[in-house]
Amino acid sequence: MLRRLLLTAAVSATAALTAVPSASAGTPAPPPAASPLPTASPAPLAAAPVGLSSLYTAARGGMEPAAMPPPARPEDSGDRLTVTVQDAGNGADGTYELDCHPAGGSHPRPAEACDLLDGNTTWGKDLFAPVPPNALCTLQYGGPATAHVTGTWAGRPVDARYDRTNGCEISRWNTMVPFLPDLMS
Repeated sequence: MLRRLLLTAAVSATAALTAVPSASAGTPAPPPAASPLPTASPAPLAAAPVGLSSLYTAARGGMEPAAMPPPARPEDSGDRLTVTVQDAGNGADGTYELDCHPAGGSHPRPAEACDLLDGNTTWGKDLFAPVPPNALCTLQYGGPATAHVTGTWAGRPVDARYDRTNGCEISRWNTMVPFLPDLMS
């Protein structure tokens, strides 16, 4: 498709250039003199040699090339999360940054956390989805710990909250260990 567009642009540009009279002539060119020799057909137009960059420029309408985007920064990558843990005890409270691909940041176990998230990421499933409102959960209390996760994972924004107020929430938290702190020990 691009090749056809470039070829059409080149032929159109060549035809336009040969059809426009020279600006320096001042008077129109005289008609070609009749030849005493018979001709079978008019002579084909001779196309001027056109380089690939000229074809590209002609196809783009003579616009200048677009500026290059700035180099990617780690904070612009698709897999960067911030985890804020409160009331977990045992030194697990705090705010941690997690970068994946490659694993890094201030998270205490970045490689294991990234592996867990990668292993549980599937198309059509929200890895950070809350417990459905109509879920039947056991009435048990896992402690006052809470976590708030924000950032971007797999190109999608994340804003999730975790707690341990019932069996469903405890299970949801435990599924995210080591991304979230292990409170079972």
